Amino acid sequence: MAARTIITTQVAIMGAGPAGLMLSHLLAKTGIESTVIEVRSHQDISETVRAGILEHGTVNLLVDSGVSDRVLREGDRHDGIELRFNGESHRVDFNDLVGEAVWLYPQTDVFLDLAARRKADGGDVRYSVTDTSVHNPEGKPVVHFTDAEGVEYELRADFVVGADGSRSQCRSLVPESARTRYFHEYPFAWFGILAEAPRSSDELIYANSANGFALISQRTETVQRMYFQCDPKENVQDWDDDRIWAEFRNRVNGNGFELNEGPVIDKMVLPFRSFVQAPMRYGNLFLVGDAAHTVPPTGAKGLNLAIHDVKVLFEGLDSHYNSRSGLLLDSYGDRALERVWKAQQFSYWMTTMLHTPADADDFSRARQLGELNSVVSSRHGLAYLAEAYTGWPSAT
Repeated sequence: MAARTIITTQVAIMGAGPAGLMLSHLLAKTGIESTVIEVRSHQDISETVRAGILEHGTVNLLVDSGVSDRVLREGDRHDGIELRFNGESHRVDFNDLVGEAVWLYPQTDVFLDLAARRKADGGDVRYSVTDTSVHNPEGKPVVHFTDAEGVEYELRADFVVGADGSRSQCRSLVPESARTRYFHEYPFAWFGILAEAPRSSDELIYANSANGFALISQRTETVQRMYFQCDPKENVQDWDDDRIWAEFRNRVNGNGFELNEGPVIDKMVLPFRSFVQAPMRYGNLFLVGDAAHTVPPTGAKGLNLAIHDVKVLFEGLDSHYNSRSGLLLDSYGDRALERVWKAQQFSYWMTTMLHTPADADDFSRARQLGELNSVVSSRHGLAYLAEAYTGWPSAT
């Protein structure tokens, strides 16, 4: 067997999704070396279509750090959302309540912006690698991998970062005795579609009904992304266009509002859960994003949490290398988890408030409507939703 080619770096990053690439970008700006390895190809990632609501802090980081300002030019700024129940819409005005906004900008485009910036800057990002393994994470980490040309490498680093998604290999490197895993399974999923139709609304509609939840989102002027609550075991093949649109109408239409309908060009079932692994550091291994936590999509927190993790970790690594202080790096896990649990609470709250359980009795349904009425009739309630949705201030 041929000897592995040895390469060295300061930070080895497992995963070239938005979290891994953003960390690599930020480190490069302060002179810290990193190598990013990714088992998927660039094409596979770029063709994985994902929706995206970006908090103002995420947008600011993309623009201010020099990744790209495309989000400002091509993304859709949303100054609010609509909560719809009992056939009536109630606008949550972010700008009025907290002076902020969010941007509708697909996660795929965030990846493309970051990948292009790392390539332009000469970043060491290696796609389509195989046979990856991480060794000695509690000490001097070593990563083994084989590149797309079949060359075997041994990557030696000071630190290794697990940015390898919800099926993280790095997560399992933390011994059971040193970790706690928190789970919450939800009894429903989302049936998602792409449809060729004009926009039904300029802002997202979160609709609660006795028939279940629906989310009306946007994609382009002619293609829309929409979801409705379904059983996690639902088979998409059982749903033709007529049945799909009838389900949406039962949950959203009313009091003069009607959805714009059109041919369904894609459909899928998206199960979801809440998950956290703590701590987010083990020795010289750090976990970021979905490798450490996942949230239901109702609160639009997943990508934003990952980017916030990266920002906090970058501050720690920058301080370690450039200020010779380990305090921020040592506190990374606690600082990141504070926001993670706030996001878990917000996502759980939005999910349970808006989704109608299949076995809901009359009391449960009336209580849920009382909760929604409490939110929309109180400026303080609306302000909490607006602040959480658009993003809390960063950790200090």
